[in-house]
Amino acid sequence: MWLKPEEVLLKNALKLWVMERSNDYFVLQRRRGHGEDGGGGFTGLLVGTLDSVLDSTAKVAPFRILHQTPDSQVYLSIACGANREEIMKHWDWLEQNIMKTLSVFDSSEDITNFVQGKIRGLIAEEGKHSFAKEDDPEKFRETLLKFEKCFGLPEQEKLVTYYSCSYWKGRVPCQGWLYLSTNFLSFYSFLLGSEIKLIISWDAVSKLEKTSNVILTESIHVCSQGDSHYFSMFLHINQTYLLMEQLANYAVKRLFDKETFDNDPILDDPRQITKRGLEDRAHSEQYNAFFRLPKEETLKEVHECFLWVPFSHFNAHGKMCISENYICFASQDGNLCSVIIPFREVLAIDKTHDSSKSVIISIKGKTAFRFSEVIDFEQLVAKLRLKCGTTSNQYHDISTEVPISSHSTDPSDNIEVQSLPCQREYSETVNTEALMTVYHPQNLETLNSKMLKEKMKEQSWNILFSECGRGVTMFRTKKTRDLVIRGIPETLRGELWMLFSGAVNDMAAHPGYYAKVVEQSLGTCNLATEEIERDLRRSLPEHPAFQSDTGISALRRVLTAYAYRNPKIGYCQAMNILTSVLLLYAKEEEAFWLLVAVCERMLPDYFNRRIIGALVDQAVFEELIRDHLPQLTEHMTDMTFFSSVSLSWFLTLFISVLPIESAVNVVDCFFYDGIKAILQLGLAILDYNLDKLLACKDDAEAVTTLNRFFDSITNKDSPLPSSVQQGSNVSDEKSSHIRVDITDLIRESNEKYGNIHCEDIHSMRCRNRLYVIQTLEETTKQNVLRVVSQDVKLSLHELDELYIIFKKELFFSYYWCLSCPVLKHHDPSLPYLEQYQIDCQQFRVLYHLLSPWAPSANRDSLALWTFRLLDENSDCLINFKEFSSAIAYTEVKLKDPSKGDELSEEELLYFSQLHVSKPAGGKEAVSAKHSPEKGKGKIDIQAYLSQWQDELCKKEENIKDLPRMKQSQFIQFSKTLYNLFHGDPEEELLYQAIAVVTSLLLRMEEVGRTLHSPTSSAKGFSGIVCASRGPSEGKTEIPLEKDPSLLKEEPQWSFAFEQILASLLNEPAVVRFFEKPIDVKAKLEHAKTSQLSSRNKI
Repeated sequence: MWLKPEEVLLKNALKLWVMERSNDYFVLQRRRGHGEDGGGGFTGLLVGTLDSVLDSTAKVAPFRILHQTPDSQVYLSIACGANREEIMKHWDWLEQNIMKTLSVFDSSEDITNFVQGKIRGLIAEEGKHSFAKEDDPEKFRETLLKFEKCFGLPEQEKLVTYYSCSYWKGRVPCQGWLYLSTNFLSFYSFLLGSEIKLIISWDAVSKLEKTSNVILTESIHVCSQGDSHYFSMFLHINQTYLLMEQLANYAVKRLFDKETFDNDPILDDPRQITKRGLEDRAHSEQYNAFFRLPKEETLKEVHECFLWVPFSHFNAHGKMCISENYICFASQDGNLCSVIIPFREVLAIDKTHDSSKSVIISIKGKTAFRFSEVIDFEQLVAKLRLKCGTTSNQYHDISTEVPISSHSTDPSDNIEVQSLPCQREYSETVNTEALMTVYHPQNLETLNSKMLKEKMKEQSWNILFSECGRGVTMFRTKKTRDLVIRGIPETLRGELWMLFSGAVNDMAAHPGYYAKVVEQSLGTCNLATEEIERDLRRSLPEHPAFQSDTGISALRRVLTAYAYRNPKIGYCQAMNILTSVLLLYAKEEEAFWLLVAVCERMLPDYFNRRIIGALVDQAVFEELIRDHLPQLTEHMTDMTFFSSVSLSWFLTLFISVLPIESAVNVVDCFFYDGIKAILQLGLAILDYNLDKLLACKDDAEAVTTLNRFFDSITNKDSPLPSSVQQGSNVSDEKSSHIRVDITDLIRESNEKYGNIHCEDIHSMRCRNRLYVIQTLEETTKQNVLRVVSQDVKLSLHELDELYIIFKKELFFSYYWCLSCPVLKHHDPSLPYLEQYQIDCQQFRVLYHLLSPWAPSANRDSLALWTFRLLDENSDCLINFKEFSSAIAYTEVKLKDPSKGDELSEEELLYFSQLHVSKPAGGKEAVSAKHSPEKGKGKIDIQAYLSQWQDELCKKEENIKDLPRMKQSQFIQFSKTLYNLFHGDPEEELLYQAIAVVTSLLLRMEEVGRTLHSPTSSAKGFSGIVCASRGPSEGKTEIPLEKDPSLLKEEPQWSFAFEQILASLLNEPAVVRFFEKPIDVKAKLEHAKTSQLSSRNKI
């Protein structure tokens, strides 16, 4: 165990300890008399006697490790062990993780301080893990207080866990603590007066990976906004990495990818995230993916045991996994044997009374499974009986509708046996047979060689069924995979697709669901249904099943029903091609559930607007190409070639590029092995054409090479008629190329690339998902900046910094305000500018950070008025273009000042007052008067052109078109200017200038009124303005209290904006104030560093 570093004087200890190993920094010692033949002589006997009599630490720890400080007799004890095996683990860890690091330090003192800090961190880490997860509330509360004190995050920020580690700042490691919370990765270190504080938001992470190099044996690399950070020396690096990966992916899903089908409670409320919950969730996801179970299943228990395999006469060692509705078993080698037992199939659960500790599960079809050497098997039997009893009652009705037993020829044979009235209507409209059986029935009288081979395949599967069982509870073994690789027989394809994909479980759990959805979706009309209608005739048009209304109608019903079930996906191109193939071999309802399995479990996020899932798998494919075909990577200058070529491979499972009779064999493997089968086949295709691809000079030539290869692929054993086979219709010119059989190609892909594990693919998917989504976000940002830069007078770099601040404020709001509607309605299909918008509160926070007038007393009013002005459509949201235009008006720069532009903030404030108080009736009347359409249905083109010209000239004319400023608005305007000038070095001059401007305007208005109405008087109003002279804001407020009564008694005064602007420009102090240069770069840098802390204060 690791010890708190304490000094040891080695000179006096040499007689009691024997040195066994040493290096420049550490010494491993053994206690004399321990582990020596004969007791180690008189000295060893004496030491042993002392150890047995005295209560010394050596009595329980005969081995220890010391840290030696060069040129010193003082050593530090850092570890001890009860046996050699224990102490050697510590020694090996030090050599692998610490030794290479210490060489970078310049002084012995730095080395000692680092070792002490690292060992203390390891002790704390071990202490934390000695408790059951976070079951030490006192220690966790203490850490939470440190976390809040160090980083100043809001109390709503949930700390998930923390680790001791080292952060590499340059070539020097800094020992400290890594804190993982729901929205941030934070690190804190304080050594020798040097403080390091790091906060990285998960949504900014673009790369997260485990790396190793000469200095760092194993470290975690985090890349955020172009900066790389390395963390190393974890006690449990794999556990830490998986937790970081989960948190980063949850943040990305929650903020960027709102198109996921189900409402994830963790994504809805991240405050519910705990370390234990994340670990349980990871196990459940792995369990569901391996056994193809519904996503709702949660892994409850895992028991190590043996399963008796009757046809092989041996006990397979593995793990029994139990969830709410299933008992599953997988051997240690997952390919050897696996079984899925739904509780709906269980009849009885028994235990043996011998020493085998066996649990026997009997299912329908007179089959039983025997699990032996189960720890606590009696308690397990009691739990399973209780669960099975309630579940069996629940599933009795379902199992009569969908019997899946070892004697059933088709798992869906009895699906029509229901007495509901709606079921009769359902059977009249929905096909209950696969289209292949209708259009290509097998004729036993005309058996040719291909049909004989097909019958031999069926016989092989029947033999397997007799040995391993049939239906959902069958044993899945290596022999099963071999038969799938050879190709599933036409008559069994629909049944086995349902079985291997897990769609059979979805259908069994939702009886009558498809009929209900079909009925509800009939007659609906939306964008999805329009796209479906457009693509119906393009789905396998060469097949006779889709040249008739039978196939087209079935395809329409399935696609429309799925779009109705999952409106977030709706309909995506490529779904029609996949569904048409499913309908050939499966009944209509089965095809629907197969589509559900593909879209929601097997190919997640493939069929949404941004096809994120396909892009992620393309990135995984590129990574595999780099690993397995490095010569191809070196030849191709741009890896995006593989992305452009392989997109259709992934989206359509090769159906769009291969002949239909060959593509179905690929679909066979996909339903059995998942995306692994597609990746393996893609690598095999590139490998097969490697020499030709290396000889290609450009991408176009490479694409031609691959297309010719796809044309040459055949399925020599396909029993389909030649009229349907696409491979047989190739021209004689093309047929001169060497033919490649799809079965041989699939077998080769398994032999060469079968060592790619599903766990590795999952890890690569998670890693590349961050990169893909951040790349899409970067594309969005660049498009927004390109549009905004044309209208806003800020440089591209400044706009880039401003966009980061804008987006970060948006996410900060969503971190801790779960009711925030902004991101809940985030739609990536919207125009780039409209994808992210902020509300008034978020604008207020940013205004305080960025506006040069933020220190003024009425800054909140300024922010509100500006926001109202920008919010032209009155939806209480503004986009980045509108936001940046407001900031650009206030951030005045020294170069090329223009007085008219400098005072545009006043124009904004004035116009915002009109936006609040002025009725829009006048404008509406004018626009109605000049409208090209006068209610007669006839369009006047000349009027439209004239209106367009007016809009183009609007900026030049807007000052003249502004309504006159009323008396109450002018008073508020004067107050606003007084508040802006408060605290300025020229405050007195500015107040005097405003007084002069006010007096001048009043005289001008009085003269104008006298000319038009000689009896009018301006005494009351002039009194108000005279009283408001001077620097004191209080003087301004006294007359305002009398203002309402005065307004009633005296006529309203008003001013034209041109009069106000001209008067202000005549005052040098006012012009200097608004021409004052602002360092935009410094303002943005300050906003970036203080955004989080200042937001908390506000």
